[in-house]
Amino acid sequence: MRAVVVTETGGLEALRLTSVPMPEPRAGWVRIKVMAFGVNESEVTTRKGESDRDVTYPRIPGIEGVGVVEQAPAGSGLRPGQQVATMMGGMGRSFDGSYAEYVAVPVGQVIPFESGLPWDVIGALPEMFQTAYGSLVKGLRLEAGQTLLIRGGTSTVGLSAATMAKDLGATVIATTRAAGRIGELRAMGVDHPVVDDGTIAAKVREIAPDGVDAALELVGCSVLPDTLGCVRGYGTVCFTGALAGAWTLPDFSPFLIPSGVRLTSYAGDATDLPASVFQQQLQAIADGRLQVPVAKVYYGLEQVRDAHADIEAGTTPGKHVVVVGN
Repeated sequence: MRAVVVTETGGLEALRLTSVPMPEPRAGWVRIKVMAFGVNESEVTTRKGESDRDVTYPRIPGIEGVGVVEQAPAGSGLRPGQQVATMMGGMGRSFDGSYAEYVAVPVGQVIPFESGLPWDVIGALPEMFQTAYGSLVKGLRLEAGQTLLIRGGTSTVGLSAATMAKDLGATVIATTRAAGRIGELRAMGVDHPVVDDGTIAAKVREIAPDGVDAALELVGCSVLPDTLGCVRGYGTVCFTGALAGAWTLPDFSPFLIPSGVRLTSYAGDATDLPASVFQQQLQAIADGRLQVPVAKVYYGLEQVRDAHADIEAGTTPGKHVVVVGN
């Protein structure tokens, strides 16, 4: 089969399109014919050699993908030709990922679904929706009628979280560091876009004087103290991402957290997105209730380098999707 392989880390030239043996599923694994996959910042990091030690080389990157079952173990409940999604769990890091015509993954991280949506739309969803959904439901337990702050609102997870929160019946405040992107947030249903200059607590409390009920932190620890200051007593901040690169707080003191405010985190996996929920989200997209923030679609493994270049340029918000099959 054809696949994009990183043998030696580096620039775009490290992404080599080549011929490799088709993966042979080990016991309890499923082989999937890849139809599309989203391209993520973490895969840029893998290509550059800046990932954690669990990433080994040579490696086929790709932490998510959608396609159809090609081979499944008996008793798995999966059948050849069935539409499925898969993500994370070491995929594209400790074992080969989705930048290929076929991928083999553990059966436990396979999500079956049925949809008539095009593959370029479905390919944008797995990691993005799993992270957004897990953060809102497991991390924040967001409910209808509550007010949510999304710090890092123009990221793919931020945009997805906004559409999901609106579908749940929440009021959404979301930030962007670029004033020119306010319209993009409004287009995704955000009620109150806010320009983030590094300190937003006063701006947020002009909108929600008592503080927001919940806050999704995607920018990182560099702004976490300010985000905590946006939340009401007994409200919750969920730390999910660090777009600005700061994953830790030097000399952390628990008294950084305002009295009564709860701080948690989310770093889930495919099992946090039940098949029934993914199916509901697909139907919501088909019905027009959820929007999918797709930045650009690329056709063929030959265009993976272009996708990486565009992600690094950072000029287009939303998910970059490569369509492999048809």
